[in-house]
Amino acid sequence: MAKVCWPYFDPEYENLSVRINPPSRVSVDNTSCRDCTVVKVDSVNKPGILLEVVQILTDLDFIITKAYVSSDGGWFMDVFHVTDQQGKQITDGKTIDYIERALGPKGHTTDGMKNCPGKRVGVHSVGNHTAIELIGRDRPGLLSEISAVLANLHFNVAAAEVWTHNRRIACVLYVNDDPTSRAVDDPNRLSIMEEQLKHILRGCEDDDKVACTSFSMGFTHIDRRLHQMLFADRDYEGGGVTTEVDYPPSFKPKITVERCEEKGYSVVSVQCKDRAKLMFDIVCTLTDMQYVVFHANISSNGPYALQEYFIRHMDGCTLDTEGEKERVIKCLEAAIHRRVSEGLSLELCAKDRVGLLSEVTRILRENGLSVRRAGVSTVGEQAVNVFYVRDAYGNPVDTKTIEALRKEIGHTMMLNVKKDPASAKAPEAETSGWAKTSFFFGNLLEKFLA
Repeated sequence: MAKVCWPYFDPEYENLSVRINPPSRVSVDNTSCRDCTVVKVDSVNKPGILLEVVQILTDLDFIITKAYVSSDGGWFMDVFHVTDQQGKQITDGKTIDYIERALGPKGHTTDGMKNCPGKRVGVHSVGNHTAIELIGRDRPGLLSEISAVLANLHFNVAAAEVWTHNRRIACVLYVNDDPTSRAVDDPNRLSIMEEQLKHILRGCEDDDKVACTSFSMGFTHIDRRLHQMLFADRDYEGGGVTTEVDYPPSFKPKITVERCEEKGYSVVSVQCKDRAKLMFDIVCTLTDMQYVVFHANISSNGPYALQEYFIRHMDGCTLDTEGEKERVIKCLEAAIHRRVSEGLSLELCAKDRVGLLSEVTRILRENGLSVRRAGVSTVGEQAVNVFYVRDAYGNPVDTKTIEALRKEIGHTMMLNVKKDPASAKAPEAETSGWAKTSFFFGNLLEKFLA
């Protein structure tokens, strides 16, 4: 006699994947190497995992001096040699504990990533702040005009990050309503703000494609978002502007794309001047271009970096045409240059108030300075602004201009003037009003969004 019964479900089925593929193993080793900390990650392979790991390390402002990546098949194995910004080992217990938790089995989840202290943007409101994305054609004084609009509408800029490349500007700003100190949720006020910002970004241009303003949804890493915005804007095409005009030969990377016949990979080799977050910028760009990194070898020799990536497209194909190779080379060159800022950085600290960013950028504009990159953050009641500047023609800033700045703003805020670390001949930093301190956008925004 036939029986009808319910199908059997193993009560341990939900744990099957964990039993087959053990959870991530993370080790932080300060004994193997005297001059760096070795971070090892063994984990089940999945799309985007390399970018997640590199993102966590760079958000902590670590310098990756060497790395070995292997993720061919179902397993992902990484070894990173890292130091802090002073070139020393990572010895702080809380930092090590965070690394182990963030890179461990519970770290690579959506919920876990929301709680990590990295930089995030892209939600309509982040706590009591509204996130705004802007992209358009750059020109001297544009950031001053943008901040003036926000100040006139009584929006306080609590944090922001600004990149420029090939005469394009991309920025993400966190603003709140001055009277209430809360996120801006009035659709009429948002509409007015959007229209005024679009008008400024368009300038004399009539084409709506020249500028874009948006209030984005969803969680996104801020540096990755800026890369995505400029990539979508096709800044790598340059609009006829060569990189040699904006960057000296020492910054021009040498990038090649070859074919590894034996293993069926395309090998992307990058040789350029080493700097912080270089690996993140390259991995981020390859990932957003839908390429998968199967193996990588990262090393630095003095001031220069050599990075090799063995990649395939997500569909399994290699880069076979010259057009594909040329596009990858151009996109990687753009990704490397976006964060390069040779010249002076101005670090300013003052009590936060509405219109502060507008006042500071107005003073920079009136002194003939053009902002190439900027980071703005609010820590407690203090606003911390970092500007990488050159003159309106792209030349280094002269001493007279710096002294004029000191006289004009030195009595209301603390100013630190220093050569960018990327400059090979950087003299000792000049300081005024406070100790020699280097601000890093990751730390600033981490404190703000914590």
